[in-house]
Amino acid sequence: MSNDDAGSPVTPDHAPKGGDSKGKSKSRKNKTGGGSAKARRKAARLAAAQALYQIDLAQAPVENVVGEFVAHRLGEEIDGDKFVAGDPQLFADIVRGAIHRRAEVDGVLGAALDPRFPLDRLELLLRAILRAGAYEIAVHLDTHPRILISEYVDVARAFFSGREPAMVNGVLDHVARALRAEDLAKPDPGRGAAEE
Repeated sequence: MSNDDAGSPVTPDHAPKGGDSKGKSKSRKNKTGGGSAKARRKAARLAAAQALYQIDLAQAPVENVVGEFVAHRLGEEIDGDKFVAGDPQLFADIVRGAIHRRAEVDGVLGAALDPRFPLDRLELLLRAILRAGAYEIAVHLDTHPRILISEYVDVARAFFSGREPAMVNGVLDHVARALRAEDLAKPDPGRGAAEE
């Protein structure tokens, strides 16, 4: 994640559930909800990528996954560490929208990808990040596309340390140029300004 959110931990859910190496069980309780609006949006986008990954991997019903995340995974306190609660409305909108408009989203992504690396051959989590980002670029017209691209590059960095974040940047930039060229021509609001 970016340095401007360093005080608001938002981490991928890689930790094993149910206990640590010393046999202690992890206690999950108290949704914190804290953090700035920007941090809650960042957390929602990261959680949406995780949920889309879970739906793709397990062929799980969309509403079951959305319900699980909202009830149990957005903004948990785990072993005393407080995590920013992702904005549940933004989270649900991204997940439902990316699934319900998958054909449209996949079409625009397919046009943006190098033909040697079609969407169906990408790693599932990378595909989930791209779908979430492309959906938001297409639908969330109130948010500058450069902000959305940057947000999803940050999501990719939370999971990947190789070339994947650069790929996310390039593909989503191509999507934004195809769908929102006029918005891209407007001044970049910059990461330090009020972003949304």
